[in-house]
Amino acid sequence: MTTENVAGTSTSTTDAGEPDTTVSPAPEQNAAPAVEETKAPEAVAPETYDLKMPEGVELDKAAADEFTAIAKELKLPAEAAQKLADVGAKMAQRQVENHAKLVESWTESVKTDKELGGDKLAENLGVARKALEQFGTPELKDVLNMTGFGNHPAVIRAFYKIGKAISEDGFVTGTAKGTPNDPAKAMFPSMN
Repeated sequence: MTTENVAGTSTSTTDAGEPDTTVSPAPEQNAAPAVEETKAPEAVAPETYDLKMPEGVELDKAAADEFTAIAKELKLPAEAAQKLADVGAKMAQRQVENHAKLVESWTESVKTDKELGGDKLAENLGVARKALEQFGTPELKDVLNMTGFGNHPAVIRAFYKIGKAISEDGFVTGTAKGTPNDPAKAMFPSMN
């Protein structure tokens, strides 16, 4: 079997030797030329990222190193990395502000507490402070100050109760029931 292509027609012979003529479609005249796809150049991550933190925010070295490794892996341009760092810093600032508001609400709660607050607030805080001084370690004091839990009503109430339990005994005045008021009768009870 032989095949010749001449301007859109092909002639072939069948096994019986007869010519087989078929017409193949002509190429379209108005077909759009093939467009070569061009890829955007591959992004190249900078060697180092110089991250700037907002005023009042300190850059955590370990977190910055971890962030830089991820930014390089994702081949982030320096501008995109800075934008992400800015968002992270804002989130951290909001967390700090929210915690400060929470601690302030605890402080206000203690001031208005029926048992602890009011006119005797300073006295009651002194009792709680005394218990903390006697039983608390410097590490406990640091934790209470760092976290703000030293202002939590439950913590103050616990130390207040401990302070009341360990407070020095006071002098009790009065007479025992059933004892005579007359000292002579107390010394000579049978001479009545």
